[in-house]
Amino acid sequence: MEGKQTRGRQKIAIKRIENEDDRLITFSKRRSGIYKKASELVTLCGAEVAVLVFSPAGKAFSFGHPSIESVANRFLGQNIAPNDKTQPLVEAHRKVRINELNQQHNELLSEVEAERDRGKLLKEGKSEKSSQGWWEVPIDELSLQELKQMNVMLEEFHKNLYKKINELRRNGGASSSSFQAHTGHATNIPFCQL
Repeated sequence: MEGKQTRGRQKIAIKRIENEDDRLITFSKRRSGIYKKASELVTLCGAEVAVLVFSPAGKAFSFGHPSIESVANRFLGQNIAPNDKTQPLVEAHRKVRINELNQQHNELLSEVEAERDRGKLLKEGKSEKSSQGWWEVPIDELSLQELKQMNVMLEEFHKNLYKKINELRRNGGASSSSFQAHTGHATNIPFCQL
């Protein structure tokens, strides 16, 4: 079976898109692309960048680093006014965000460490239990999940036991006395059809 055949990336003609929905989708995607490239210029080159875009509906979208105002003032040759607090505000916001992210990071590390410790305890408990047969472990020490697993194992054991007894009876190779001889127990198990 061959994979789906796609047309891949197609070169489109640079002209107005007539379908309004397609035009809005393209505007949104291209605007995001422009912001991404501007952000890369800031990060990689330390450039000061301002991008101002108006949607077909007339809504303004902007991206600026350090801010639209400071880049516009620099472009227009104006000095930054002494009361322009844009740069300190941007820097303060950046520091607050970094602190928030560091706090989240530390909380996540603590959670990971707690889960790691919990996993070690579970492994140790499992190894202690594995030295006993699963049927020998005290039921009071089992979790709900372990009890459900034990129930499934007992049901499977019960099903297999009846299946084996019925097979032996059908083959005529076993009677209740031979079962008693093998197990040491008398049985009154009825013939079961599975």
